Amino acid sequence: MPQFPPGQTLLIDADDTLWENNIYFERAIAAFISYLNHHEYSPAEVRQALNAVERETILAHGYGLTSFTRSLVTCFQRLSPAPVTEEKAQRILGFARSIAEQEIELLPGVAETLAELAGRHRLILMTKGDQAEQADKLSRSGLSSHFAAVEIVAEKDPQTYRQVIARHELAPNTSWMIGNSIKSDINPALAAGLHAVFLFHKDTWVLEHAAPDPAPQGQHLLELDSFAKLGAIF
Repeated sequence: MPQFPPGQTLLIDADDTLWENNIYFERAIAAFISYLNHHEYSPAEVRQALNAVERETILAHGYGLTSFTRSLVTCFQRLSPAPVTEEKAQRILGFARSIAEQEIELLPGVAETLAELAGRHRLILMTKGDQAEQADKLSRSGLSSHFAAVEIVAEKDPQTYRQVIARHELAPNTSWMIGNSIKSDINPALAAGLHAVFLFHKDTWVLEHAAPDPAPQGQHLLELDSFAKLGAIF
């Protein structure tokens, strides 16, 4: 029997919570580093440089595939000893295009568990990123009918969560954020007064890594290693 009664509101992340996402970026990054084949910097140092560029790009242009593509090109320009030719630029763009061409791969247990949860609770998809990209992935996933509402936001910070709470008139004592990113799904949701469920994913994006904050008094922070286990909780 579930631990929490029907009628909870579950805010659920999308990328790497419902479907695979970061593994495709990691493959593109590995191909990029191999193609750059830098003779002065190690692959690890190139990756650190790319991480730094991505942080800059996100601040200026937000999340999404277009932003990631811009980061690859910028990183190549900074590290390549030779000018970036049109041929090289197209090769780099190809690494990013390989991500866009991926089919949606639902994580184990998602389809069945989400349908089960939707029968007992109010589900709201809450993801960050490019509006068109995230909406397209949700449409292709076949999961959209389970959600009462969809929130695609530029950033997941406490203020954004508070706005979502107000917009949907959520009762924090019966509302939860569920996701794989401590940085985006857990800590800011707890700060906004929500309960949270951290779903571990071994390939979570390095820029989303963070130490978990303790749950404030009266709030719950649960940790699970699979989406399917949510059915026993809710």
